[in-house]
Amino acid sequence: MGKKSDPDKRIVSIKTAASELAVTQRLLSDIRRFIHEARLQISYAANARLVALYWRVGDHIRREVLLEQRAEYGKRIVNALSAQLALEYGRGFSRSNLFNMIRLAEVFPDSKIVQTLSGQLGWSHFLEIIYLSNDLERNFYAELCRLERWSVRTLRAKIQGMLYERTAISKKPDQLIKQELTALRETDQITPDLVFRDPYMLDFLDLKDTYSESDLETAILRELERFIIELGSDFAFLARQKRITVDNIDHYLDLLFFHRRLRRLVAIDLKLGRFQAADKGQMELYLRWLEKHEQRSGEESPIGLILCAGKSEEHVELLQLEKSGIRVAEYLTELPPRNILERKLREAIQIARRQLVERTQTSTKVTWKSGEVKS
Repeated sequence: MGKKSDPDKRIVSIKTAASELAVTQRLLSDIRRFIHEARLQISYAANARLVALYWRVGDHIRREVLLEQRAEYGKRIVNALSAQLALEYGRGFSRSNLFNMIRLAEVFPDSKIVQTLSGQLGWSHFLEIIYLSNDLERNFYAELCRLERWSVRTLRAKIQGMLYERTAISKKPDQLIKQELTALRETDQITPDLVFRDPYMLDFLDLKDTYSESDLETAILRELERFIIELGSDFAFLARQKRITVDNIDHYLDLLFFHRRLRRLVAIDLKLGRFQAADKGQMELYLRWLEKHEQRSGEESPIGLILCAGKSEEHVELLQLEKSGIRVAEYLTELPPRNILERKLREAIQIARRQLVERTQTSTKVTWKSGEVKS
């Protein structure tokens, strides 16, 4: 067999070099991933230890000094501590941060809860949460932040956007909210009341004063990523103008999503005007069709969301929509001033809670009368 010519040797050499380069690049990619994962794990572990330390420091100061003497004496002690600790250990032990640590221990007195949260929440996350005035609101943001792994920026935006007040759970009695948040903490099981909101903020669609349902739908699809962020985590887009044929008549559902944690199809119908009773019948048709033809094994029954420009709370209550798996929510294409939005949300929460109490009382009376008749 003759010797290889110089061109053949060059080809072999080029192929060998290319192979070595490919192997090197693949190994580099793998090793970079290993390093990144290790750094993340180290970062998470260091963060958890830091938060645990801050909680322990805050709890100790609170118990030793501030529980009995909160006024000038306590402030002087904290001032003295911070002066010495900051000198020895740096800015992390400044006067303001010592008070942050004390606040953390006050609002989260259970160290086990803090330990669980610190697996995902950094100190900066806690600083956004601990000064919220409502205990249930704090727990709501803490648990959803943990579950959905929000960045600090996202958490801040959710708080500023009054997510808690817009979520269905806020309209329940405090005890029921507490039970649902405790269940979320212990099982990571999310419910529709933690998913659906009212109103939805769609100001990013940049719609003009006059627009059609088609314009609204097109704008949502154009800004689909931002729309899903407003809907919430775990929504996956499936279809636009989903054709539903019943008795050879075609109907079209505006938007179809799937929620991974709920394991449910979510049908969304867009309405330009106020919610009407007929909208319920239309959505029920969509849901029953989806249940029959699209629902897969292991999934829960489909749920419907009617997004409308306005609604009557009494109208919605009388139709008992939740029994049919239907939610109704308003959308806002322009954000009102925060004080007006806050006032409207507070009023909506009060109305919803009052209606829930009235329904409970009515149900109790009916049950009591039924028992009286039987006896």
